[in-house]
Amino acid sequence: MPLLVERLKRTLVGIEWEVVFVDDNSPDGTADVARKIGESDRRVRCIRRIGRRGLAGACLEGMLASQTPHVAVMDADLQHDETILIAMLRRLRANESDLVMGSRYFDAGSAAGLTGARARVSRWSAVMARFFLRVDLSDPMSGFFMIRRAAFEQLAPDLSSQGFKILLDIVATARGKLRIRELPLVFRERMHGESKLDARIALDFVALLVSKLTNDAVSFRFVLFCLVGLTGIFIHMAALQVAMASLALSFELAQTLATIVAITWNFVLNNLFTYRDQRLTGLGFLTGLVRFQLICAVGAISNVGIAAWIYERDQDWWIAGLGGALMGAVWNYVVSAAFVWRLR
Repeated sequence: MPLLVERLKRTLVGIEWEVVFVDDNSPDGTADVARKIGESDRRVRCIRRIGRRGLAGACLEGMLASQTPHVAVMDADLQHDETILIAMLRRLRANESDLVMGSRYFDAGSAAGLTGARARVSRWSAVMARFFLRVDLSDPMSGFFMIRRAAFEQLAPDLSSQGFKILLDIVATARGKLRIRELPLVFRERMHGESKLDARIALDFVALLVSKLTNDAVSFRFVLFCLVGLTGIFIHMAALQVAMASLALSFELAQTLATIVAITWNFVLNNLFTYRDQRLTGLGFLTGLVRFQLICAVGAISNVGIAAWIYERDQDWWIAGLGGALMGAVWNYVVSAAFVWRLR
């Protein structure tokens, strides 16, 4: 952090600027370091978030808390070239564009700072974003951009606070209304911290795609909830096979055991991913698990009841099955949000 602030001072000479660090209550003392720097330089501020998680939400809060007519988002790990900020600001002030982004795949840009796995995931994610969301950018997964505050303020209410790629969300939400300019970015090697590219990111990306494909009719969090539920099906079948083949249990007992295992699996993953900003720990985790088991048991009953009711009126079994499954998923999502994670 001190290195980044020093680089900003050298780069933004003669320009009025401020930097807002957003810290999700990390144990590494980030907030303390930012406050200490801010004591001698009022351009440096920190937002410490308690009980909230997610890179997109952190970016949203930091951007909305700033006071400038132009807002930039960049990582604090020094992988983004801060000198590009001057070119970004120049293009916005010249009214050439509404958003200027640094692209690792445009002109002389480079993704040398990415490892092989991260580079592949980045490129494939970009391909999917362009194909499904019609986002015509060379690097829609970039995390380095500058936007006019007025344009951002208009889009902010429709952006997701979950997920990790706010640029993709902004461009997809704008639906072609933003004038966008790309600049080549040489992506540096990481100096501090660890990459956030993991299974959670994959789930977040798919959830964002589905949300935008449905014009945000399906919430980001509900998509994550359903994706976790899909993994629970495989866990259920695996547990059922083990219970019958290895433990020699009757089908009824094996099915009951597999159901409990799958619901527990779903709870753990939802607590880690879907509701990570409301994550339960300690005793709250145990009581939440019990509540989730009971809620899903009722959801299973409603699933069967709705499916049977539909099947009596329409003999297409797949329609009945899908209707029951959807009702069960909606019930589990709505009730667990209210009584397990208690979303506000």
